[in-house]
Amino acid sequence: MAESHGNAKGATAHTAAEGGHKAPFPPFQKDTFASQLVSLLIAFVALYLIVSRIALPRVGKTIADRQNAIEGDLAAAQKLKDESDSALKAYESELAAARSRAQAIGAETREKLNAASEAERKALEDKLSVKLAEAEKTIAATRETAMSNVRGIAADAAAAIVQRLTGMMPDGKAVDSAVDASLKG
Repeated sequence: MAESHGNAKGATAHTAAEGGHKAPFPPFQKDTFASQLVSLLIAFVALYLIVSRIALPRVGKTIADRQNAIEGDLAAAQKLKDESDSALKAYESELAAARSRAQAIGAETREKLNAASEAERKALEDKLSVKLAEAEKTIAATRETAMSNVRGIAADAAAAIVQRLTGMMPDGKAVDSAVDASLKG
């Protein structure tokens, strides 16, 4: 009988292995359903507390830090843009002022050069007019000298012509009166 009892155990094991009746899936067992709900509730609450107390504040802090960094960077960029705009405006105003000063300096230099040129021209004209007056005086003196010599030369030439034509030397007074009459008339 011992053998039959041993065979009975072997038969039961054999039928379960061959596809006999199996035990149901634990979550679907009615006996453990309530305890499974309690463990699920405890796990959910524990997970909720861990996430809400530890993970979410860290993520929120990281997001806030990033947002603050972005806002700080945007504010710094705007500040730098404003500074560069003001520097550009200052540069443009300085450039306009420099151009204005350059034009004023150019006009002033042009006026000085024109005034110096005009003064030099007047000085040169004065020198030339003095030289011209001296030259006219010299010409007048030379002409006067020449004209006084012309009378003598004319008298000598007339006497020589008369002597050649007539063969006789004319009277000096007659020649002088004929030359004087000729020069006056």
